[in-house]
Amino acid sequence: MLKLDNTLFSSVGDKAMESPRRRMHYDLRTQAFEPIAADGSCSWHDTSMKMLNVMMKDTVIPIHRHNDTNEVVIIMAGAGDEVEYSVDSASGDLVETHRVHLEAGGCTGVVVGRAVWHTFIPTEDNTVIFEAKDGAYDPATTEDIWEKGLR
Repeated sequence: MLKLDNTLFSSVGDKAMESPRRRMHYDLRTQAFEPIAADGSCSWHDTSMKMLNVMMKDTVIPIHRHNDTNEVVIIMAGAGDEVEYSVDSASGDLVETHRVHLEAGGCTGVVVGRAVWHTFIPTEDNTVIFEAKDGAYDPATTEDIWEKGLR
């Protein structure tokens, strides 16, 4: 059993502080804990994405969207804002449409819809969110990073 507590958060947070991105992921998929077969393969394959994301308040997560799945975001420690955007048809710019402040012990989570432009903005150091999506991460197919004019 893996305990999701402040000891784990602090350990991952130390790595986040040292990272140029000022954040660090911690993979929670079952396959990370499954025994490895003699040929080096996992004995069971979990293709979901379940992770902790530990962030410093100066972390910048690019505005992005997931083309084939929604995303569940649950705050575990700290605080921040989940922000959704839509594309203004006249200018081609992003316009903020929703902002939810998430705080441990307060509003604890949101579900971001499939193909919705969004980001998370931490407002405290060592903010920890749990993220879950269907399908393993593949930057070529599962996520678009916002660039003006990308539609």
